[in-house]
Amino acid sequence: MRDSTKIADATPLDDISGLKLDTSKVYTIDEIYFYEAKNITKATIKYLSSIPSKKLAPFSFEWLIQLHSEMFGDVWSWAGILRQVELSIGVKAYMVGTELKKLVDDLAYWEENKSFDTIEIASRLHHRAVQIHPFLNGNGRWSRLLANIYLKQNGLQPTKWNENLLAKENRQRENYIEALKLADLGDYTKLIKLQANLL
Repeated sequence: MRDSTKIADATPLDDISGLKLDTSKVYTIDEIYFYEAKNITKATIKYLSSIPSKKLAPFSFEWLIQLHSEMFGDVWSWAGILRQVELSIGVKAYMVGTELKKLVDDLAYWEENKSFDTIEIASRLHHRAVQIHPFLNGNGRWSRLLANIYLKQNGLQPTKWNENLLAKENRQRENYIEALKLADLGDYTKLIKLQANLL
């Protein structure tokens, strides 16, 4: 089990079924986050240590799912599996696959038509990925790495998010949550500015 601390505006981790760690041990949430961070570091090195090619990171439907598995698959059996349950945020479970495919198609359209600059595309990709919330957990961290891979692939440096972003003591927390909520209303200005300022 773990402690029952909940973080506002984060998907709660109430269910530890699917945990791949030693099941004879009792884990705190901080210990689980530690193992998740180790797993995420492997994916980060793979995609951000040099400019990722289109072959390595094709931004296809399948690759978006694969990335989540690469980030969390050492810790959770449900990593890279689209959720079948409703969460407090995100689209309805039955819409997850369709919305993720629409995001892939929209990204291709934005690139082909030069609809936005690279930072705005990364911000819109980031926001839509969070808004869909395709997985049981890890959606925020997945969406931020997704956007960073896009930035790196397009010749920009990744955004330097503090990955303890939802901790109450993190000064970026309120700005980040507010930026995502404004983007929900169609105003990407603050998220673009936040993403750009942290480059």
